[in-house]
Amino acid sequence: MSDLPASWVSTKLAEVAEVHDYLREPVNAKERAARIGPYPYYGATGQVGWIDAYRQDGEYVLLGEDGAPFFDPVKPKAYLVTGKVWVNNHAHVLRGIESICENRFLLHALNHANYRGYANGTTRLKLTQGAMLELPIWLAPFGEQKRVVDKLEELLSDLDAGVAALKRARISLQRYRAAALKAAVEGRLTEKWRAARPHVEPTEKVLERILAERRKRWEDGQLAKYAERGQSPSKGWKDKYPEPVKPDISSLPTLPRAWRWATLDELACEVKNGTARAPRKDATGHRILRINAVRPFSVDLDEIRHVDLPEAEAREAVIRNGDLLFTRYNGSPELVGVAGLVRRLVGQVLHPDKLIRVRALGPSVLAEYLELACNVGSSREHIRRRTRTTAGQAGVSGGDIRQIPIPVPPIEEIRQLVEEVARSLSLISASEIQLEAGLRRASSLRRSILKRAFEGKLVPQHPNDEPASEFLKRIRAQGSNREGNRKRAPRGRRCPAVKV
Repeated sequence: MSDLPASWVSTKLAEVAEVHDYLREPVNAKERAARIGPYPYYGATGQVGWIDAYRQDGEYVLLGEDGAPFFDPVKPKAYLVTGKVWVNNHAHVLRGIESICENRFLLHALNHANYRGYANGTTRLKLTQGAMLELPIWLAPFGEQKRVVDKLEELLSDLDAGVAALKRARISLQRYRAAALKAAVEGRLTEKWRAARPHVEPTEKVLERILAERRKRWEDGQLAKYAERGQSPSKGWKDKYPEPVKPDISSLPTLPRAWRWATLDELACEVKNGTARAPRKDATGHRILRINAVRPFSVDLDEIRHVDLPEAEAREAVIRNGDLLFTRYNGSPELVGVAGLVRRLVGQVLHPDKLIRVRALGPSVLAEYLELACNVGSSREHIRRRTRTTAGQAGVSGGDIRQIPIPVPPIEEIRQLVEEVARSLSLISASEIQLEAGLRRASSLRRSILKRAFEGKLVPQHPNDEPASEFLKRIRAQGSNREGNRKRAPRGRRCPAVKV
């Protein structure tokens, strides 16, 4: 860097640090579990456990060899350890050369360094020792290094305190969101509204109309099938109507007086899996949602693939605005059975077999309420209990979805509840956006602080400091080979269970 102060020098890691990689040694998780002790056990990005022995005793800078966030401008790549520790084979063990590079200066220099072209790999990034030793380092005079580090850590400490406060606020918002949603489905959110309106239409009347509509839709569908085949309805065909599953309220919490428990099966005219056809690799054919399009309270209509199938089969898998989509399978149990409502859909889109489409009955606001209810409280707990894991995939069945217990308020209260929840979530989302903007600004500020530090602009230079280039020359002239990786250092307490 041509704009470095005259007393600074651009060099490489091999000139300023010793490598003590011979001290590192892996211990598998099973053995560590049997050997838990007082000594920290470190890996690529920090402490990963405790162990009953140590291999290093002193102050070292650890730099991840693989799995470290090399290209992330915010996450630390290096960290400082002090005392009796054990390091596995995923972190390089470094120490600044005495009178050349102070350890804390080395630490921050490595967290500022650009690793592009040094950390390489296809499926997993790796920083080899040879590539690491070629890393460029901008070295300050030894006397200036402490002043740089002191000022840098003062600024970063203040910044970290601000970031921690923002993260605490974000956690508080998440808790407030969860509390608001829980209060909604338990009736506490609209308690005052309900007390002021004791004469709203009871939920029983609403459920009666919905169940009547459910039966009529089934009968209309059966008559359409008879007509399509050119047949007259058979005798007693109405008796084949599949009655909806009833809720088992024995283990469910008590609801407000005007509310009732129902199953999702009672409130829906359809619970249906999508098409099992495999998607194409190119963008031709029918648009179909990816499995990850559905998350709690959302359906991402941009998460699209394409599939070939006949028009008749495609019609069976079409989604439309107001449909509820549930995840049937996912690698994460927490994402199994979550529900999102289809909104602002334009054009034809299908859903795959691993998503379940539910079409609710009654007014459209009921579907909005079901999206809320199915993702929280007793409804969500039902899915957690029913989730089964096979071959690394967690899943639920359509039958499990049908049996989801739903706390149903009167329709007028549902409208009020949905409005209040939307208003609360909108305020929470606006606050979260501000917090995320603050965290991004903090990240940008961190980069700026490190940049100024290693441009020599964070603290003033002292004319009496020996230039970095001069003491590097002197050390070289003294014949110091500084090949720390060839040194032998004290090993720490030897553990018979591990070959050292």
